[in-house]
Amino acid sequence: MAETSVLISGIEHKVLQLIARNNQLSKKVKDLTDENEALKSELAELQQSHSQLTDHLNKKIIVNALEGEKELEEGRKLIQELMREIDHCVALLNKG
Repeated sequence: MAETSVLISGIEHKVLQLIARNNQLSKKVKDLTDENEALKSELAELQQSHSQLTDHLNKKIIVNALEGEKELEEGRKLIQELMREIDHCVALLNKG
């Protein structure tokens, strides 16, 4: 009977250890699940921010490209005007 009592006591001790370990692991799973949800939320925010910044950058690139084209067109017009003025001056010199 004493052996049985010792065996039962040993089994009870191991069951209590398993219950404690199960509680620890359950808490760890809950903590990791909460952390995972927080990281998913942060990732979604960062992806949205990235998308907005990418859109903003693309708009800036387009605006800069259009401004560059306007500057090129203005530069071409100025060069054409200067060429006409030079041609006019050359024509005046040829008359004189």
